[in-house]
Amino acid sequence: MHIDSTSLLLYAVTDRTWLYGKKLADQVEESIRGGVTFVQLREKNLSLNQFVEQAQEVKKVTDYYHIPFVINDNVQVAQIVDADGVHVGQGDQSPKEIRALLGPDKIIGVTAKTVEQARKAQQDGASYLGVGAAFATSTKRDAVTIPRERYWEITQSVDIPVVAIGGIHEGNILQLQGSGIAGVAVVSALFAQPDIGKAARRLRELAEQVAKQ
Repeated sequence: MHIDSTSLLLYAVTDRTWLYGKKLADQVEESIRGGVTFVQLREKNLSLNQFVEQAQEVKKVTDYYHIPFVINDNVQVAQIVDADGVHVGQGDQSPKEIRALLGPDKIIGVTAKTVEQARKAQQDGASYLGVGAAFATSTKRDAVTIPRERYWEITQSVDIPVVAIGGIHEGNILQLQGSGIAGVAVVSALFAQPDIGKAARRLRELAEQVAKQ
């Protein structure tokens, strides 16, 4: 699937912490109806079969709405469910290796924290970069925050889109204006909210302001 900067405007990273009796696929649908433009399924504690089952359920929703859908870290799950791609960190398989496995048309997102990592990821075939943490975050307590100036340096050093992630919510998102990013990735700012659709609508409006360069 081809992506451009508009595909990454409001990027949802799933978290089943706040299901409250709902299905994750239903929460994802609420977020998409509210304005989410990209979905990453992140699961750290499921068996392969459980992960695949969850991915299949979410993919039905993203396919229906024609929203790009990637799997966090697990290339095998991405292959089994024919996801649109994967997102990997610096310690995972290289984009070159993943490209060889998934083929030329899949999306490969790579986490980067420095200009050097960003350039190498692009050189190795990444489709986009996830850069963070933008702010202190409860979902990754060991995350080191990245100053806005470095976002600008990274976005100016590569030709692929850059998404900011980490601790982003309605109250701080506008601090990322002028950083050159194509969009924002959010977790609790969406899935921990009592009305996910409403939260997505507000975040979409703010993300559009941030992405205006």
